[in-house]
Amino acid sequence: MRLPRRPAPTAAVALLLALTGCGSPAAPPPVEAPSPTATGSPAGPRPFTLVATGDVLPHTEIIRQAEEDAGGDGYDFSRMFAGVKPLISGADLAICHMETVYGADGGPFTGYPAFKSPPQVARALKDAGYASCDTASNHTLDDGAAGIRRTLDAMDAVGLAHTGSARDEAEAGKPALLRAGDATVAQLAYTYGTNGIPLPAGRPWAVNLIDRERILADARAARAGGADVVVVSVHWGTEWQDAPNDQQLTLARDLSAGQGEGRSDIDLVLGTHAHIPQAYEKINDTWTVYGLGDQLAGHMFTYDGAEDPRGNWSSIARFTFAPPGAPGRRWTVAKAEFVPQVTDLGPPYRVLDLREAARSDPGRADYARALDHIRSVVLSRGAASAGLTVAP
Repeated sequence: MRLPRRPAPTAAVALLLALTGCGSPAAPPPVEAPSPTATGSPAGPRPFTLVATGDVLPHTEIIRQAEEDAGGDGYDFSRMFAGVKPLISGADLAICHMETVYGADGGPFTGYPAFKSPPQVARALKDAGYASCDTASNHTLDDGAAGIRRTLDAMDAVGLAHTGSARDEAEAGKPALLRAGDATVAQLAYTYGTNGIPLPAGRPWAVNLIDRERILADARAARAGGADVVVVSVHWGTEWQDAPNDQQLTLARDLSAGQGEGRSDIDLVLGTHAHIPQAYEKINDTWTVYGLGDQLAGHMFTYDGAEDPRGNWSSIARFTFAPPGAPGRRWTVAKAEFVPQVTDLGPPYRVLDLREAARSDPGRADYARALDHIRSVVLSRGAASAGLTVAP
């Protein structure tokens, strides 16, 4: 739904313009991510950029849009991601969060409350430039073990790595190993729960549940297995709450704590689930994004039935990792940035880089309000003083 236009740029748009200036040893080989900038040289490894985005949550109206975009012949989700494709594909490594499971070819497909999404979503994510998606969420068991199998099969078919749910026990014990330039990145994923749906009989490993000791052990194993950088994706928090809850704050501190005399084995924590943007924070040497927000979703409603536009606002996290400066040292975050993002409800539904959308249509009051809110929440826990900026 579009809000009334204003004839002149708002303060939020002017501010944005000023800010921007315009696993284990038994794990499989790393998936090669498109790497436009981070290639090796005689001088040694070069930095690489990692981008991460929030919940992909295809409600019924999003599924209908994909059907319309395909001209009635199947489902095409790629046009919905076209507005952010340059940013996603321009990174050396891009990670998404696939909140729902896929249905069988031809359907039936469903939205809330028990999701079964068209498997064509995987193709669109790969086309947009993603190398990996985490699949641990409160909706992972919406269609039982069959839903997990169909989802991971569809991702395998298009070359999209995944972590967080599993078809067998061996798969559950492995991170996604990804290649970004000269670095090997391990991605691990966990969820707070599955909406009360029990784990399938005989499959306690079907989806990774948040457990502090297990996460730390998995991260330690991934680094021992050759990972240069370890990323942990966590589905956590309180829906519709701007501030991180006690579980998030406590677990973030635990995951960022040094192991022995050194740093944490975890370099980056990426949060999803709350539906809305939440803060970024650097704790010790580890950056935590408490909540990226929904990247793709339909009209979003709070528990009291009120539509809340925050459910279509999110941030894209972009971190530039620099190689070790000396033997025995670690890759480190040299630059931390975020990009405001919106699912414009149109019609048609489209995921947009909110910076570009606000520049091209400076009278949009809803864009200006979204920019103000995202920036305020993302920086609400002191991330600016730790170096976080709006990406130019």
